[in-house]
Amino acid sequence: MPSLKSMDLRIKGLDCAECARHVRQAVEAVPGVASVDVLMAAQKALIRFDPAQTDPARIRRAVEQAGYALEQQSADDASDTPLGDFSRRVLILFGGVFGTVLFVVVVGEWFGLLEAVTRQVPWPLWLLVIGLGGYPIFRNVVKAAWQGRIIAHTLMTFGMTAAIVVGEWPAATIVVFFMRIGEYVESFAAERARHAVKALAALSPQTARVERNGVEIEVPAEEVSIGEAVIVRPGEKIPVDGEVIGGQATVDQSAITGESMPVEAAPGTQVFASSIARLGSLRIQTLKIGADTTFGRVVTLVEEAESRRGEVQRLADRFSSYFLPIVLTIAALTFFFTRNALATAAVLVVACSCSFALATPIAMIASIGAAARQGILIKGGKYLEILKRADVLLIDKTGTLTLGRPQITDIVPLDDLSAEEILSLAAAAERDSEHPLAEAVRLTAAARGVPVEKPQEFEAVPGQGVRARIAGREVVVGNSSMIPEGARLPEAVDLLEQGKTLLFVSLEGKIVGMLAAADTIREEVPAAFAQIRALGLHQVELITGDNPQAAASLAKPLGIAYRASLLPQDKIAIVRAYQQQGHIVVMVGDGVNDAPALAQADVGIAMGAAGSDIAIEAAHMALMREDWRLVPELFAISRRTLGVVHLNLGFTAVYNLAGLSLAATGLLPLPLAAALQAIPDIGILLNSSRLLKPYGNGNVPAA
Repeated sequence: MPSLKSMDLRIKGLDCAECARHVRQAVEAVPGVASVDVLMAAQKALIRFDPAQTDPARIRRAVEQAGYALEQQSADDASDTPLGDFSRRVLILFGGVFGTVLFVVVVGEWFGLLEAVTRQVPWPLWLLVIGLGGYPIFRNVVKAAWQGRIIAHTLMTFGMTAAIVVGEWPAATIVVFFMRIGEYVESFAAERARHAVKALAALSPQTARVERNGVEIEVPAEEVSIGEAVIVRPGEKIPVDGEVIGGQATVDQSAITGESMPVEAAPGTQVFASSIARLGSLRIQTLKIGADTTFGRVVTLVEEAESRRGEVQRLADRFSSYFLPIVLTIAALTFFFTRNALATAAVLVVACSCSFALATPIAMIASIGAAARQGILIKGGKYLEILKRADVLLIDKTGTLTLGRPQITDIVPLDDLSAEEILSLAAAAERDSEHPLAEAVRLTAAARGVPVEKPQEFEAVPGQGVRARIAGREVVVGNSSMIPEGARLPEAVDLLEQGKTLLFVSLEGKIVGMLAAADTIREEVPAAFAQIRALGLHQVELITGDNPQAAASLAKPLGIAYRASLLPQDKIAIVRAYQQQGHIVVMVGDGVNDAPALAQADVGIAMGAAGSDIAIEAAHMALMREDWRLVPELFAISRRTLGVVHLNLGFTAVYNLAGLSLAATGLLPLPLAAALQAIPDIGILLNSSRLLKPYGNGNVPAA
């Protein structure tokens, strides 16, 4: 097995799916290329090749010979110079003004008002206008023909040539005009679709303020070193992933998580690149920079999501590759039966092959980019297609369905002391403990405003609890192994059956109370489950490594099945068993312990993936904040996106069928055929633009 290398090529002019297909074909023809994915949204190609058979220079030449320019070009490339930009702008302005005038003239001629004027224009002038206006298109047609390829503009060029042959110079000229209009529409449609992706990338800060040799200096963000101290002032973007080592600030993390509510950052807090420090300054120790930051990886994965094409897009690509030969056949039959050159030309001009190829990627790019702004990372349209067909939802418990940390749920006095006094004793005894249950006790005491004394003595007993002396009295807080008689109490039995963890409180050797702790369910989960059922997904199951009692206490109120005491390999086996039965399985987990099951599922969704490399890598979709409302929203996004795609394809198919039929029967004049050929692209753009405005949380429609 050869050792393959990877390379990325930034390519200019990738404004339509046909362009992407041509680049893919050109690169695939190079010996030694193992795979190539051309991303229209990111305007780049991801290539893997065998260095023993080819090299990057040869691959670059193949792209350039296919008629496309690379971003890294020589200084004498006119297309990259200010003069080249100026020339293009002049040509666009000239084309727009001239085209408008020409359109008015031709419309006037249709009404018989300007026939005398157009008849007076000599044919060399018509030819000059056609040559100047259509030169960029004709050049691409010739390049494609030289390489043995037929492109959409090839058909329109044939149609224009047919009009010239029969002496219809005004008709030929208007065909050229609308060829250029169509080209601009396709370019605008692609640019509009990639707007969400570009807007996301634009959030990345370009510079950083670092401290070197005791002096603050500003450097490019990619030049910051790992471990270096970065200074962020109020209102500035954080340029790196790191840990706060000084200062305090309110941090807006909406670029990462989509959550509008800011978080408070202080020493020890993890912060992410592209977050904004507000109401304070921070000193941050750098942990990751550039493309390695959480935000950088999100941008990269969103750009590369286009390469993971679903079945709908593959079918559309295959059909578009056959569409041009079909149109040529229809044109030949039209001429054979009617001997009408203008009708034949109209058939060639009205066909819209690019619209079939654009229908899916335009919608997918728009949807995935918009979702990323909400804190939802989707790795490809393939997974949106699968999610729409999913019929089984498996859910992890700890850190996914629950908060992932224990909370005190019950305080049970067993003597004359009140619940507040029991809590005060327990919190004082646990004041210096580092155990998660001790933290839960302290947080509950703080939330209730209960006074907590400082113990005179403290001893931690690993695996059992703590002993402390408070105001001269011995207080013991521990589990049943430390205070065995506590487990025999009726109140304890009831709480244990609910799957809760118990802490018994003993004062001077006598049990005076107990506290029950549990990992509590997220507050938004019940409403999210109602939305999931409204979307038609009813096979929902909790799979957890926790004990059966704890699993039942969560699953039963939600009305879902559960399996408990599972190991990671057991979860994988459950996923596979459903898949072998023909089900489409979605798995929601925290992305760390559940990484294998997430990868095995048809669609793995990682909850709260911000800052987690494992979660982002393992899952097919990642929710950058811990919010269950995003799960039904993902299902809704899937349905909404596929609905737009199907409408795009249906509209394109109906339009082409109607247009070809009218043109072949002579009912569609050539100038009108030229004017209408851009309509499918405009329709696709308008329809797909709806996806740029994502649903808000909770605004999820029923199936």
